[in-house]
Amino acid sequence: MSQKKTLKEIFTFLVLTFLFSSFFYFKFISAGTLDIDNALLFVLGLMWCPGISALLTSLLFQKNLRGLGWGWGKTRYQVLSFFMPLIYALPVYALVWIFALGGLEAGFSTRPVTYVVTILFSCLTALGEEIGWRGFLVPRLYRITGFTRTSLISGFIWGVWHLPLILFSGYNSGTPGWYAVLNFGIMAIGASFIFAWLRLKTGSLWTAMFLHAMHNYFIQNHLDRITLDTGITAYLTGEFGVGLALATAIAAWFFWKHRHKLPRPV
Repeated sequence: MSQKKTLKEIFTFLVLTFLFSSFFYFKFISAGTLDIDNALLFVLGLMWCPGISALLTSLLFQKNLRGLGWGWGKTRYQVLSFFMPLIYALPVYALVWIFALGGLEAGFSTRPVTYVVTILFSCLTALGEEIGWRGFLVPRLYRITGFTRTSLISGFIWGVWHLPLILFSGYNSGTPGWYAVLNFGIMAIGASFIFAWLRLKTGSLWTAMFLHAMHNYFIQNHLDRITLDTGITAYLTGEFGVGLALATAIAAWFFWKHRHKLPRPV
């Protein structure tokens, strides 16, 4: 495939993604919060905008849906993707608890069926994004830019896509807007090195789905919920704290050092 055609595909995908997303941006921005009626359905719709855009772009240019990474790949990488969020996030929270920078709530529990339903919903929403970001966008960027630029560019776009919600819809943990944007941006770009490496190494978008789904599940549904705010906690933990920004930056360096293990662009 020529570079010109690849660029056209990427441009079309991005235009469609932000066009479709604008409806959901408007809904949340008008309310000034993500806590609206039928919020889960609107979140689901927003997170599927990249996926729908990727499917339409593939049909428009390729006349099929091949090349998005539907294959499973090696199971060990799927397992790694599933637990990777704990690997980079748990040390951050552990340090916060140990040094009393945040409290630890005891006795947090829920019914097992709730865990299952929450994980399945997290996978469903993550799949919508990852068909687009890592299923479609990453392989095309890799074809024309290489691993480092693919990770940086896809991470930057991913972060910008979240920007309207962070700045205007209360998608924040209570820190100043500039601080939230800075740390979320670093985290998004850092994590994109992990996402891109696993996607390119395995040829499977399911690694990205598991990584994204369990990031949301472990951090938002568990670690954030059992960590009590002592005043400075929000500045250290969560997607808008400096802790995860640094942790994903370290993880990004590790995967970048192993970029030579990736297959050549095709």
